[in-house]
Amino acid sequence: MVKKITLNGRTVTYELQRKNVKNINLRIKADGSVTVSANRRVPVRVIEDFMRIKADFILKALARCEEIAQNTPAPKAYTEGEVFRILGEDRILHVTVGKKNTVTDDGERITMTVKDVGNFDQKSALMEKWKMALCQATVKALCEKVYPAFQAYGIPFPTLRFRHMTSRWGSCQVQKGVLTFNYALVEQPLPCIEYVVVHEFTHFLQPDHSPKFYQQLSLFLPDWREHKQMLETNQRD
Repeated sequence: MVKKITLNGRTVTYELQRKNVKNINLRIKADGSVTVSANRRVPVRVIEDFMRIKADFILKALARCEEIAQNTPAPKAYTEGEVFRILGEDRILHVTVGKKNTVTDDGERITMTVKDVGNFDQKSALMEKWKMALCQATVKALCEKVYPAFQAYGIPFPTLRFRHMTSRWGSCQVQKGVLTFNYALVEQPLPCIEYVVVHEFTHFLQPDHSPKFYQQLSLFLPDWREHKQMLETNQRD
């Protein structure tokens, strides 16, 4: 049942679900939808009194959802002239027809050659595959670059893994000798990627984020704070 309520002057639409529950339960999803579940014996008046008590929380949560939605980039259509960020630089996409599906990057423009320019799924998969391969090659090269400094401590070269992550740029499994990196790093400048690589390597020496960890990190990458700040700034863009 969809209903409306006025909270601090703002009309809020919510879905009322009747369930076999003891308490009134409030849920606000990432898309800004509001759901309230309550026992059938609880009057609507009591439910809405509960919502008025929670008005500040509800409105703040909705404002946060709206802010995130405004800052979320529109989905890519993989059409001529679209902009993609690659290794910290914006690239203009050029789409052309060819006998073989390929992606090339000349430093200013990405050229996507496809058999069918109208096939969205084909273009999306092709671009994703190219970006993932570029991420792997870039991170691997940086790992090989910084490894000698850690090899001196007797650390074997780690197994490198990659996956899509929502809240972390990388992780270190010390006992298994595995470093995992976020495919989203392909959009970041090289200094930012290097910071993540050195950060994760340092965990082989200091598994936590203690003061000693940052002392070690400073030895390997003295300007890590600048790189970290750049990464955090780019993440908000």
